[in-house]
Amino acid sequence: MNGQFKASKDRLGGLTSSTTNWFTNLSTSEASGIANIPEILPVDDDDEIDVGDAAVATEVDNKVKTKLLTMWNNVKYGWSSKMKTNFSKESPVWLLGSCYHKKSDDNLEATSPEAASEAAGSDNDSNGDVSIAEDATSLDETMDGFKRDFSSRLWLTYRKEFPILNGSSFSTDCGWGCMLRSGQMMLAQALVCHFLGRDWRWRPDQLSIATPLEENKHRMIIKWFGDQPAPQSPLSIHSLVSLGASTGKRAGDWYGPASVAHLLSQAVNTASLIHNEFNNLAVYVAQDCAVYLDDVKKLCQLPDGSWRSLVLLVPLRLGADKLNPGYGPCLTALLSLDVCIGVIGGRPKHSLYFIGYQEDKLIHLDPHYCQEAVDVWKPNFSLGSFHCSSPRKMLLSKMDPSCCVGFYLSDKKIFDNFVKIVEPFLVPPNQKVDYPMFLFCEGSGDDLRRVYEDKPSSVPDVALDTLGDDVHYECEEFEIL
Repeated sequence: MNGQFKASKDRLGGLTSSTTNWFTNLSTSEASGIANIPEILPVDDDDEIDVGDAAVATEVDNKVKTKLLTMWNNVKYGWSSKMKTNFSKESPVWLLGSCYHKKSDDNLEATSPEAASEAAGSDNDSNGDVSIAEDATSLDETMDGFKRDFSSRLWLTYRKEFPILNGSSFSTDCGWGCMLRSGQMMLAQALVCHFLGRDWRWRPDQLSIATPLEENKHRMIIKWFGDQPAPQSPLSIHSLVSLGASTGKRAGDWYGPASVAHLLSQAVNTASLIHNEFNNLAVYVAQDCAVYLDDVKKLCQLPDGSWRSLVLLVPLRLGADKLNPGYGPCLTALLSLDVCIGVIGGRPKHSLYFIGYQEDKLIHLDPHYCQEAVDVWKPNFSLGSFHCSSPRKMLLSKMDPSCCVGFYLSDKKIFDNFVKIVEPFLVPPNQKVDYPMFLFCEGSGDDLRRVYEDKPSSVPDVALDTLGDDVHYECEEFEIL
């Protein structure tokens, strides 16, 4: 019985010595996600009132409902940020193009994307796994670099008690907003690369190192995702839901990866009308797994010949009901590129934001954690709940085939080079017939579509269906929790 109680306690976030966070040495009370877990309090004796007073009785009833809702949200959508994650001592850990490896002769093992994709498919002795929580001192300082890198990614999760979403009674996105949150995280990573650089690190324990400019940009990016309907937060869930309403979506409806990709593109376009910081940034969403080079040029090239930074989003379907295992090495190879900003997808009924891998497991940030909404317009608002110090891993084979991979390409030279180097990684290895994940095509997708639309009616409808994008909001097979 005691063992069962202990197991239940651990699953519900009980913090014992055996669940010590492997980032203890890194985290402060603000940096740790656990510091932001809402406290579940019992009803105080002072809450007892004269039941004859209807107004006060209603107030108490609301307080009880609020506390019960808090308990429910933290049981259903809460998880212990102290949960341990095992990492192999022998295999490199990849995180958005950066590689971390325990080596005795150097601090960083930088391997090629080809070798990285092969490592993902190889068998490794599970006995080589170690719990960093229990054996942190045995690892080289390179793993400290991984901790800092992971903790610096922006973590956007379920929130509650934010302003009611337009046209609804929702003041939380618990249970339905996970894919929107995953999309926000991928876009946030692009903005971090754009304004702060891929090498930027958040160091809450060494605030004196951060320059005021870096700190202001860090907070500026978070404010754009603030949970409110104000124009100052053009990338908020309120803004995304409002944009989705134009396609018939309502608050509480579930979105797929491709739908979210197009919402993010619209949100950045809208943001550029208000915030000058977005004028040098463009978002392109691939059409039918094809990137049309003329469309990218039209979107990025300015009249003076300069080039906007590009966020390239490619919605994919890598299998029917399950992920085609042939594409596994392709995905891990893409995550090994320094221009990759991750993959939004998940497993069935559970959206996740994938940012790295080790061996055959994907490292991800999970939006399924309900936190209190933060007023990001307060001076020096707390940053701790926007960063996660506990990486999670999931078997690559469990990934849902519907996903969207993202890239940040800062200028034309980097884009052109990306087009050249990425193509070999898009075709599954040892495949007799080439079926790449996506293609680069000359010309314009809109021009090609018009050609087919002008064809005689004898042209089979399937051609139009293949080229058509159904306003980019296809039916996807994810489900809400």
